[in-house]
Amino acid sequence: MRAVFLGPPGAGKGTQALELARSLALAHLSTGDMLRSHVARGTALGQRAKAFMDAGQLVADDLIIAMVEDRLRTDLADAGWILDGFPRTVPQAKALDQSLRSSGRPLTHVVYFAVPRTELMSRLTGRRTCSKCGAIWNVTFKPTTVDGVCDLCGGALAHRSDDRPEAVGRRLEEYERSTQPLLAHYRVSGCLIEVDASRVPSQVNDQIVAALRRNAG
Repeated sequence: MRAVFLGPPGAGKGTQALELARSLALAHLSTGDMLRSHVARGTALGQRAKAFMDAGQLVADDLIIAMVEDRLRTDLADAGWILDGFPRTVPQAKALDQSLRSSGRPLTHVVYFAVPRTELMSRLTGRRTCSKCGAIWNVTFKPTTVDGVCDLCGGALAHRSDDRPEAVGRRLEEYERSTQPLLAHYRVSGCLIEVDASRVPSQVNDQIVAALRRNAG
């Protein structure tokens, strides 16, 4: 299985990708995690990406395409995987399609997470990230036992600059302009699956598993 999880920021792609990767013994690839790692380490890529992320904009294609392609071509050449957070634009999708076809391992599934904008705003502006282990919490939907402290490792929680209301609004607007055309691109391929991601995580997971089984059949 080689799958892309597609949807707006805050749709729960990462949560579902991690859960399914564990249950199906697949690799979970998150471009968001990759980029944040580069930012934290202060690499050249991270410094360029940070300017986009702080402004609530999508990171430019040329900053992530080569990184993703290299990972898929080397570390995961013969493995199944779930790619979360990439592609975000049609040019990225075409580049990924070409790379996978040339290797003889095309995409098998594309899962789209649909969530109303009002729900996304609530999820994203309330999100807090552990500065130590990277765990994600939410002041409304998934609060910690002690305010500002991670339940898993005791690290301090941070409100990321790209999770503040102004940046969130810009991210969603940018998403609608740049990413929505991906639906049309992948619908033509016949591998697109759409789920109602406004439901609780267990229900979303059930939808995905059922859809994957139908698609496989």
